Amino acid sequence: MTAKADLLEAWGTHLAQGRRRSPHTVRAYVATASRLLDTLGETDWPQLASLDAAALRRQLAARRQEGIGNVSAARELSALKAFLIFAREKAGMTDAMPPRLRGPRIKKGIPRPVTPDEAVNLAVAVDEDAREEWIGARDRAVLLLLYGAGMRIAEALSLTASVLPLRDTLVVTGKGAKQRVVPLLPIIRDAVDDYVAKCPWPVTHENDRKDPLFRGAKGGPLSQGMVQKAVARARVSLGLPPSATPHALRHSFATHLLGAGADLRSLQELLGHASLGSTQIYTRVDAATLLDVYRNAHPRERE
Repeated sequence: MTAKADLLEAWGTHLAQGRRRSPHTVRAYVATASRLLDTLGETDWPQLASLDAAALRRQLAARRQEGIGNVSAARELSALKAFLIFAREKAGMTDAMPPRLRGPRIKKGIPRPVTPDEAVNLAVAVDEDAREEWIGARDRAVLLLLYGAGMRIAEALSLTASVLPLRDTLVVTGKGAKQRVVPLLPIIRDAVDDYVAKCPWPVTHENDRKDPLFRGAKGGPLSQGMVQKAVARARVSLGLPPSATPHALRHSFATHLLGAGADLRSLQELLGHASLGSTQIYTRVDAATLLDVYRNAHPRERE
């Protein structure tokens, strides 16, 4: 039998190094595998490889009794299947496909974009509400990257000073270490330049190409939490709903481009989606927006 710690270490290393999964995904998938191993007791790769759909169903049922919902159950099943694929490969099986088991149905929510004016007003508000001028310039630059270039907040905060000086396009490293090219509007470049000029910490790539572009108050890398808190304060002052988050700015970027005539394939490339299916949800957003316009404008609807 193989020690549980050894199994989990091999699994975590495979995810982090072999599959280049994010630290958050690695933690979640390792935790799922750990729960399965606790249920099974002493085991090894061949025994794990022999697990069938009934075993997975029992594991999910136990988790259901603990109170997890459909979304969590679907993620749990996905992690379990990935773990069993790995186990079958480690056991030397030629067929590494996991047992067939359909997950719970999940009603996909439609992202809630903000309007162009609200996006700009958010960026201005975080600038004006900041306790220091350079912090306001920093937060404004980050938000403009999210809305103006469709970047994920993690992508924006992972930028280093080596991207300076900014040009018309920027190479962004997204999920799975995949790179894509995004265009940068002059307003975004100007905002970043303004932040760099005001930042009390050195933001140059001559000294160290790994220096973070966006600095925290004490000079370290800026955390997502600080940006989220700034946006939370700003949306209250602007009277915006709780859905107006930093990530909503990326949704807005996609929705507004689609509404202006961008095709799905181009949008997929700009967003860095692995599949077109992830991008197609924005057609639903755009349809919802059109329906709202119809309801507000059609004479019959106003009677």
